[in-house]
Formats: sequence, C-alpha cells, structure tokens
Amino acid sequence: MFEQTHKAGPRGIPATSLDTAFCRRHFPALDGEWVFMENAGGTLVPDQVINRLDQFTSCHQVQPGEGYEASAIGAERIAEGRANLAQLINADVGEIVIGPSTTSNVYVLSHALRPLLQPGDEIVVTNQDHEANNGAWRNLASTGIVIREWRMNAETDDLEIEDLCALLSERTKLVCFTHCSNIVGRVHDVKEIARLVHERGGLICVDGVALVPHRRVDVKELDVDFYLYSPYKVFGPHMGVLYGKRELLELLANQSHFFLGDDDFQRRLCPGGYNYELTAAAAGMGDYFDCVYDHHFPGANGDTQERLDRVFGLFAEHEKALSRRIEEFLNSKSSIRLAGHGATERERVGVFSFLVDAGDSRVIPEKLRANKIGIFADDFYAARCIDALGARPQNGVIRASLVHYNSSEDVDRFIRHLDDIVPK
Repeated sequence: MFEQTHKAGPRGIPATSLDTAFCRRHFPALDGEWVFMENAGGTLVPDQVINRLDQFTSCHQVQPGEGYEASAIGAERIAEGRANLAQLINADVGEIVIGPSTTSNVYVLSHALRPLLQPGDEIVVTNQDHEANNGAWRNLASTGIVIREWRMNAETDDLEIEDLCALLSERTKLVCFTHCSNIVGRVHDVKEIARLVHERGGLICVDGVALVPHRRVDVKELDVDFYLYSPYKVFGPHMGVLYGKRELLELLANQSHFFLGDDDFQRRLCPGGYNYELTAAAAGMGDYFDCVYDHHFPGANGDTQERLDRVFGLFAEHEKALSRRIEEFLNSKSSIRLAGHGATERERVGVFSFLVDAGDSRVIPEKLRANKIGIFADDFYAARCIDALGARPQNGVIRASLVHYNSSEDVDRFIRHLDDIVPK
C-alpha cells in the first residue's frame, strides 16, 4: 500500500514507498497482458512523452526559431527538451550534445579527440562494455594509438580497479568504461576511477546507458570528463546524449560544417543536426518525473535537482526490493549461472543475465513468451563481454531487466513460470 509519509531516509532518499500502480497508469503499453522485462534494451514511454511528440509534430514541425508563432513555440519546446536532458544528469545545457544514438556519439567523439593524440599515446578500453564505447576507440589503433584492454576478472565477472591500476601509465590519455554493464549489472565506482585516472593526467569516458534508468547520476559530483546515456532507456525518445566538460568540448575538432561557431558544440559534434521532434518530446520525461514527485510529495517545493533525487530514490528502493527476489531465485537454482555472481559486495541494478546449464539460451525466452513474459537472449551488443563469460556457444545470455514500472506481480509471474521451465 502506498504510504503518505515524506520524511527523508539515508542520504536524502525519501522514505515514501513507490506507488507503482500510479506510475503504471502513465504507460499505455502496460494496459495489457504482457510483462515487459527487456527494459535494458529500451523502456516504454509515458503519456507525457507521447503527448509532447504529438503536439510538436501536429503544430510546430517547422524550422524552429524563425520568429513566427509556430516556429517560435517550436524552438521553445526544443529548448525545454534539451534542458530536461541536461538536468537529468546535472549538466548545463551547453555541456550536452544530442545525437541519434550513443554509438554515433562515441564515433564522433573519437574522431573529434583524435587530433589531440599522438602515436604511442594509450587508450584503455574494456572487454565488458557495450560495443558503443568500444569499437570506435579500438579503431584508433590504425593511427598509431596504443589500445590496452581492462579485462573482466574471471572470478567476479567484473572489472576490478586493481587491474586497471596495472594498466595506467604516463602515456594513458583516456580510459573508457561502463558505469554499469548491460550484461553483468554491477555498478562501478566511477568517482574513484576518475580520481585515479586524473592523478595520472588521463581522461575518462563513461557509458552510463545501463545505469541512468535506475539511479540518479550527477556528472559534476562524479567528476567525469565525458558521459553518455540514451533517453530511450530512461522512458524517453530514441536518441543519445553526450556530456563533456566545457573546457574539453572547446578542444575537440569540428566534425561538421566549417563555418559553425567555436562554441556551437551541439552542431559541431552532431553532423547533420539533431532530431527536433524527439528533443521536444524529451521534455515529457521531465513532465513525468514531476508528476511522480507531486503525487508522492504533495505540497513539497523542491528544485529540479532535489525533485529528481527524490523520484529516483523512490525508483531505486522499489527496484532493489524486486531485484532481491529475482537474484535469490536465480541463485537458488544449481542449473543457473548468473553473471556477476562473484561481485557480491558491489551494488547490482535490476539487470540479470544468466545461462541454464549448457542449453541454447534462446529456448527459455521462447517458452516464457508463451506466457506473455517479454525477455530475450542475445549478446546485446556486448559481444566481448559475452565471449569473456564463455556464453557464445549458447547463443549469448538470457536477460531479464527491471525498471520502476515493473510490479511485484510481474516478478511473481516471471519466477513462477521460470521455475516451471528450469530444472533444479
């Protein structure tokens, strides 16, 4: 039952429990019989995002900022979307670049950084990351850049800081890693890694795509140099966001038209421009978070950052409760191997990738879909991680993933039907 209590818990996390039924009413796709547990691949969107998109495309799909009414209002709607995308990670609007995807954003960033690097300079990448924060950096080896690999620890299935320290040197210019793997699901200590790399004069580029839907991120507090996330995995439109410290963005080589201003980072780092209607729709993400805040904390008047802190605090506590049940169930089965099982001291978000004995991973999702439970089996664009886990012969891992709109009933159904399928 939803509790009307507003006192703050540890570290400012609200003690109010999430009213899941209220949240679910805002997602039209949940008005049906299916359990959606492939959220790590992309989340559903609430009415607020849908309405913003419909309004913009119906009334303001013209060249923005041209002075006449529809154009002026369209520019305002786009600006609202940009502001919301920046506020979500506590960035300034002038510090983000909106692009078509995280993969595209990293590709452009790698080319924009290349003139600042010399042959023999070193970039550290991992074998755990989604390929978005991997392939573009590895391709720089053809220009004389030395690529060093931070490898997953075989005992924990995770990236260990001591292994990174052994790779760092005075030639390390950039360390690229994930805030949270979309396969393993364990959260890395980005702030500590940033400190270690900065002490040696290097920069970090963090893929936050798998973390931002689950936990509040503050890029200033983490002291990251570059940070990436995908709004379509945070209840928003399909696009990617790149954050960079302003002093670093100023150094990046222009990747678009020669006549663009030096401080026009958005257009210089997004060849061809960004999508106006999806950016305008992104303001609906903020509308939804405000709606959740006002429902749970009526009469409270927090600023944007406080509101986001409290809303994501609700999301996190709800997800943790559901995740504990799934993790306990998966670990109770001797036939199941759960990725990240060894990194027990590290926080896990609601992402569970697993193998069942030596069987083909595609079989389990097919059987669960017969009971209208939507999960999938694949490498999920983290092919190097799948290979490190030894899961390639089984056609990848089975993955179930939660977000805040998943209910206890969803978890009951998932566990009940998986228990029927999987041997002890």
